[in-house]
Amino acid sequence: MNGQKAEALEEFCKSLGHSYLSFDYSGCGSVRGEIHRLHLGVWKKDVLYVLDELSEGPQILVGSSMGGWLMLLAALARPEKVAALVGISTAADHFVPPYNELPIQTRKEIEERGSWSFPSRYSDEGSYTLSVDFLREAQSHCVLQGPIPVSCPVRLIHCLQDADVPWHVSMQVAERVLSSDVDVILRKHGCHRMSQRNDIKLIVYTIDDLIDKLTTVG
Repeated sequence: MNGQKAEALEEFCKSLGHSYLSFDYSGCGSVRGEIHRLHLGVWKKDVLYVLDELSEGPQILVGSSMGGWLMLLAALARPEKVAALVGISTAADHFVPPYNELPIQTRKEIEERGSWSFPSRYSDEGSYTLSVDFLREAQSHCVLQGPIPVSCPVRLIHCLQDADVPWHVSMQVAERVLSSDVDVILRKHGCHRMSQRNDIKLIVYTIDDLIDKLTTVG
């Protein structure tokens, strides 16, 4: 919630006189909780609560990484509350395909152990651990197996050098959403977090352009 992108977007919205709201998912950031006991569905409920209880009218949802997956789920569940989507390094269906592609024996060992650990540069321990329950529950939220019935404007920003979530994922999302107003913006340099100055400038410009478009149409 206090990351560089979030702070920059808050300042940008303030400069325009627009309302702005950011939050941490249950068990993440400033929200305490046992993250290993959580499911993707819990985070989806967090997003829907914000849309239903803390905002009025259609919103522009901005989601980074897993947040990009969750914004798609929110748009599917509450289309009337979503004016547009901006995905940054969108991690749709993240974890699920890599897990399903593991050898059968490896998956069997993971299920017996009850968890799956994999390297991550963003963890203090050097790896993330997901419970088998988390992985199984996440399967029910996958969106890339077929058409995604989202009709609002969609903007997807991704870095070609993203070592964590390939840029092809954003292309898959763009191909599957039913909206005819979809742009994919690729940056040659940068990383998954897209928190460098030029990355943030591009994100802000993209949102500014969307606000102008939506205001003009309205």
